[in-house]
Amino acid sequence: MRPVRYFDDYVVGDRFVTDSVTVTEGMILQFGRGFDTQLFHTNVDAATDSNFGGLIGSGLQTLNLSFALFFRMELVQPVALGSPGLDNVRWVQPLRPDDTIHVVCEVREVRPSRSKPDRGMIIMRHDTFRHDETRIMTFDCMHLLRRRQDA
Repeated sequence: MRPVRYFDDYVVGDRFVTDSVTVTEGMILQFGRGFDTQLFHTNVDAATDSNFGGLIGSGLQTLNLSFALFFRMELVQPVALGSPGLDNVRWVQPLRPDDTIHVVCEVREVRPSRSKPDRGMIIMRHDTFRHDETRIMTFDCMHLLRRRQDA
């Protein structure tokens, strides 16, 4: 486990790179059938005739996997206080079977709370890349974090 990083430990420009995960056809089909039942996520034959020319992962699956990779880095635990949301979510390229993806996270803004001095918000850009460094998704996430007690 990494040392605890509080809000006060982040500066604009900090960059973090996650480990990677390889996405299988089975993972895409299982997620699609459970959560996004569009045919290009759930049916290999129908996906071939789609505008994607084959099976693709749901954008929500890409988002889910990207968050899982980020949280496995244990950057914001145990000081995370949740998130008020995401901005600028874009699926740039589809997630395909056998893609190996990783996420590059960069701190874009560091904002102490005016009303609650025990916390602050960092805004991080999360870019998800496949193994050939093609960006497939991007979003900005607001992370509420505790401040150091002596800050």
